[in-house]
Amino acid sequence: MRASLKISALKNSHQKQNESTQLIIETARRVLQIESRAIAELEGRIDAKFAEVVQHIDQCKHLFVTGVGKSGLIGKKIAATFSSIGLPTLFLHAAEASHGDLGVVSKGDTVIAISNSGETDEVLKLLPVFNRIHCTIVGMTGNRQSSLAKQSDYVLDISVQKEACSKDLVPTASTTATLAMGDALAMAFMEIRGVQEEDFALNHPGGSLGRKLLTLVSDLMHYGDNLPIVKEDADIYQVLKEISIKRLGTALVTGEQNQLLGIITDGDLRRLIEKKKDISQTHAKDMMARNPKTIDKGILAAKAVRIMQDNSITALAVVDENDKIEGIIHLHDILKAGVV
Repeated sequence: MRASLKISALKNSHQKQNESTQLIIETARRVLQIESRAIAELEGRIDAKFAEVVQHIDQCKHLFVTGVGKSGLIGKKIAATFSSIGLPTLFLHAAEASHGDLGVVSKGDTVIAISNSGETDEVLKLLPVFNRIHCTIVGMTGNRQSSLAKQSDYVLDISVQKEACSKDLVPTASTTATLAMGDALAMAFMEIRGVQEEDFALNHPGGSLGRKLLTLVSDLMHYGDNLPIVKEDADIYQVLKEISIKRLGTALVTGEQNQLLGIITDGDLRRLIEKKKDISQTHAKDMMARNPKTIDKGILAAKAVRIMQDNSITALAVVDENDKIEGIIHLHDILKAGVV
């Protein structure tokens, strides 16, 4: 009797676990479907007015983003994105702004005010002040008939058909749509401003991103006495010695004016030894690969990696505009520096 009860309890436990698993999967999929539709619906709202907003932001000196609650959190991300691509941007908490923080806003600034309902008291209280300061107000709201929409110079519609929350309590699809609209603004601004990798790098000096976008070939290349260099008439023993001493697996062959003529790798030497029994009369000019891949010292080290990968090599000669050798950069040094 007890055994049958245990079996029955075990079956019920497995059934409940399966039902729970299915509920989790169905809920997660429903949320993603609703939120993806909310973002897709924004596409039809990108029009000439949206372009005007981007063009106006491109002309302003300072951008402020304000909101409270979940909208405020999204606003912080939007502000951070604009700052990262070079536009001085600050998040202004709508509640704190009324108690002194408005001092950072000045004439001619642009403010993105976020409120899904368009009736958030803390945000609405700021609008008359922004108008008196002569700021441009961009309202991001889900209600085009709201007080925020009516008092804004530009309105970006972030309305959604429904929230992903089954109880319609938690802002989900609406905050996702707001974030996506903010990203659309920022990326469009980035395009017309012409922001390049180098510009972006100046605002991201730390971490792997900073290393990738700021580290130049000149920062990692070997130069001076550390260069593995031989003349074109050097015999094979001199070449072997230079490759062994400098420990880069490569020797650069130069002419009388220090111009690059070719390159010899330890792989070239191995293949030569396999082919010829007598290598004593072989010179650098006989075994070097002519027209080797080169790079300028002012190029990003990350680009050097791409060139190496595309050509299945591990080192690049660094030359100036006259093809004179300035250094050599090795893949191992780039990897050690954490550029990739």
